[in-house]
Amino acid sequence: MIAEELINTMIPPLKLSDDSGKALVWMEELRLHQLPVVEGGQFIGMLEEDSLFENEEAENPVREFALSAQDASIHYSQHFLDVIRVACALEVGLVAIEDEEGKYLGVVTLEDTVQAFAKTTSVDSPGGILVLKMLQTDYSLAEISRLIEAENVKILSLNLASDPDDSAKIRVTIKVNQADLTRIIATLERFGYSIVAQFHEPDNDNYQKERLDALMKYLDI
Repeated sequence: MIAEELINTMIPPLKLSDDSGKALVWMEELRLHQLPVVEGGQFIGMLEEDSLFENEEAENPVREFALSAQDASIHYSQHFLDVIRVACALEVGLVAIEDEEGKYLGVVTLEDTVQAFAKTTSVDSPGGILVLKMLQTDYSLAEISRLIEAENVKILSLNLASDPDDSAKIRVTIKVNQADLTRIIATLERFGYSIVAQFHEPDNDNYQKERLDALMKYLDI
């Protein structure tokens, strides 16, 4: 998904000639703390709600206010995750989208982007989540997938992140289509993987029955 697909058409841009009263009304109606300002078809920055409250004159034109986040823009064809990157770096809730010539196309909200991210990472899908910790050199997607799929479980999403406690290690967050992770955890631990977090609801009755059946088979009863 690219940034252009997430443009929120309900958020209008302000012009330098607009007055601060209009800006406040729009912010209140849209429940936003900032709005994009466009001049000559180009994004020039964000007008912050706080700066409006600091000014006693309610009808001052936007041009009299200092704009923030002049760099809060990306190309329309960039990946939507770039919206999150820019928004977090500049601490803004909106990111402007521009075409090849730098013309303003609209804005994408951080909230809409997070929702899109949730859909692509199967957050809404039922299942379980587990987090592995390992050396970067020990990471093998092929091996992890093989071990998990050997338990007749499908990986819905997988993400890597640096381990905050050890720069030489990474944390692998895996979402699978099964809520009961008991068998998967046992398999991964048997192959030396360290499980640092797990979020699941084990079906104890089924698991205990499987263990009993395995024991009966072993004893040939």
